[in-house]
Amino acid sequence: MYRYNPDDPRYRPTYDPAAVQYMRDELTAVGFEEVVTPEAIERVLNVQDNQYTLLVVNSVCGCAAGGVRPGVAYALQHTVIPDRLVTAFAGMDKLAVEHLRQKYLDRFMPSSPTISLFRNGELLFHMQRKDLVDKGAEEIGDILRQLFDHFCTRSGPSIPPEIYDQLEFTIVCSSHLPKYQGN
Repeated sequence: MYRYNPDDPRYRPTYDPAAVQYMRDELTAVGFEEVVTPEAIERVLNVQDNQYTLLVVNSVCGCAAGGVRPGVAYALQHTVIPDRLVTAFAGMDKLAVEHLRQKYLDRFMPSSPTISLFRNGELLFHMQRKDLVDKGAEEIGDILRQLFDHFCTRSGPSIPPEIYDQLEFTIVCSSHLPKYQGN
């Protein structure tokens, strides 16, 4: 569910929420929690519990996010995975993504999709759109599995293999999505 300040048009969703819901569902189906406010970003990143948090900034970008969502799902079928899985949607969860970029990813140009690994509020790994756009899902997944092997200890997979085998992922160009027409 998106959140925004209706009094500030800058934070209204870019796309019709129903048109991107399946893209949100592709990540929540493999265990991600949506963090749609700045407070939610702080709750999961600004914590000193020595746990690893994988944060994916989801996106409608078919040429990059179309590989990221299935790549992340594939990576989470690994034997070790991060402790927490969270996602915010660029162009939809605008306040949350803006806060994330300003506080935690300020040394990078704004980009979506992105994949980041944090521990105790410290950024350990970051892939931006330019790092993802020419990679297929399996290549992205293999990079993440190596990352998980290096840092993580939580037993995987995030969902049972038989459920993973039933997942379907969609690639769509943002130019084919209806824009937000809300109040």
